[in-house]
Amino acid sequence: MSRITSVFKQSGHKALIPYVTVGYPSIEDTLEVVPLLASSGCDIVELGIPFSDPLADGVTIQKASFSALNNGVTPKLCLEVAKKLSRKVNIPLVFMTYFNPVLSYGLEKFCSACASSGVDGLIIPDLSPDEGLELEAVTQKHSLDLIYLLAPTSSEERIRLVAERARGFIYLVSVTGVTGTRGNLPSELGTFVARVRKVAKQPLCVGFGISTPEQARHVAQIADGVIVGSRIIQLIEAEGLASVGNFVSQLRRALDKAD
Repeated sequence: MSRITSVFKQSGHKALIPYVTVGYPSIEDTLEVVPLLASSGCDIVELGIPFSDPLADGVTIQKASFSALNNGVTPKLCLEVAKKLSRKVNIPLVFMTYFNPVLSYGLEKFCSACASSGVDGLIIPDLSPDEGLELEAVTQKHSLDLIYLLAPTSSEERIRLVAERARGFIYLVSVTGVTGTRGNLPSELGTFVARVRKVAKQPLCVGFGISTPEQARHVAQIADGVIVGSRIIQLIEAEGLASVGNFVSQLRRALDKAD
């Protein structure tokens, strides 16, 4: 059983999964905020590798990625940061990246480096399961979970394919579009989760648009985990790391009250 899978074996526990961009606002901030997230009740942390063309990301994460790239953050540096973080925290770390940087690094070389750095899994939004066989084989060789995404527009065939192949958990995109905070979650989210639940045995985690404890609690009532990214980036930028700890603690309490 992978460390990611073990998170979801706790009876009645809903996973809280925050996202941060490595190197935003600085490498030092990343090294400080991830232990803070872990101590505030998070179960898994997504580490975003900055990329010049982040198609799935909204304005907030795009800006953070652009800033990190300007700071000289590279995949190699992200691996070094992950290695340091894996010595500081006991929760799983997952890289969120795009396929081009992984391909450029070399699939075998990148996955081997991930395993050596204490990374537990990969989320690659622009990699579809019908194109992922080669990377699946390499990630399994290095005991990494390759986590696929599904959107509300995903066909039944795509849902079945992801259910057959995803490892760790399945990332459900709450809306069609890009990441970013939203005032309201779509009313049909429960129907979407139920569609996937009929086919998939993996835990289901929902992301994109979740920005308040109330939204997190609602999602936790229908899914196994909640993913929050843009709001955390906004708080880091506007109010500093202390506010992030307070916000995440509120999310954790909201998830613990979900039934």
